Amino acid sequence: MRLRRGIAEGGAGESASRPGVDGSVVLVTGASSGIGRATALALARLGATVVAAGRNAAALEEVAAATGASAVVADLTEEGEARRLVAAVLERHGRLDALVNNAGVGAAGGLGTLAEADLTRLVATNLTAPLALVAAALPGMLEHHRGRIVNVASIVGFTGNREETAYSATKAGLIGFTRSLRQEVASTGIRVSLVVPGVIDTPFFATRGAPYARSWPKPQPPERVASAIVAALIDGQPEVFVPAWMKFPADLAAATPRLYEWLANRFG
Repeated sequence: MRLRRGIAEGGAGESASRPGVDGSVVLVTGASSGIGRATALALARLGATVVAAGRNAAALEEVAAATGASAVVADLTEEGEARRLVAAVLERHGRLDALVNNAGVGAAGGLGTLAEADLTRLVATNLTAPLALVAAALPGMLEHHRGRIVNVASIVGFTGNREETAYSATKAGLIGFTRSLRQEVASTGIRVSLVVPGVIDTPFFATRGAPYARSWPKPQPPERVASAIVAALIDGQPEVFVPAWMKFPADLAAATPRLYEWLANRFG
């Protein structure tokens, strides 16, 4: 990554001062709204060259106008689109220093109520697209022995959630992918991070088909997740939960699944 010394070299002797993202080329998917938009804005403020990708052309142009980002309209559910997107970044900027896999969709309702097309869309957007984007970006990063990859998952990938079985499954797959990829690129100079949001105040709940109806936990602003993504890009933290206390239910579900499921069934 073309950043100050600590990140660019990715080695053990990182700078004692906190490095930045100034001058780096960062591809952010799902950048037309919510977490992706907030991330593009945060990175641009720090001097990054942002490539904002998404399906909503008008919203992307607004992000581009606000940040100076390059807007690329892309439907990552289409075969070959991930490679075309990475190729477009390389053609335009000559390199790709960091990839933020943020694009995601949801679908509320019992598994038996979802059409096969819904399941295909969930897997294609939430899991296949990040896999394909990393596969396309990785050769260049390996060649230069540096790079950052941040995958944005969800707390339900760790805990599961009723009425979100398919969505939870895709995010669980993304978690497994991220952890495996981190092992695969160990000692290459590439850092791989997982950012795990809880409930975030974005259009996600409207587009999934059901509003957020709980009084607790209170939805967090997308800017809070964006800050965590930026921190992961800078510091290479392996896993970041937003808010931080979300790590507790994730650990509880892993350590004592019966207790967690009883609590989830009891308190919702």
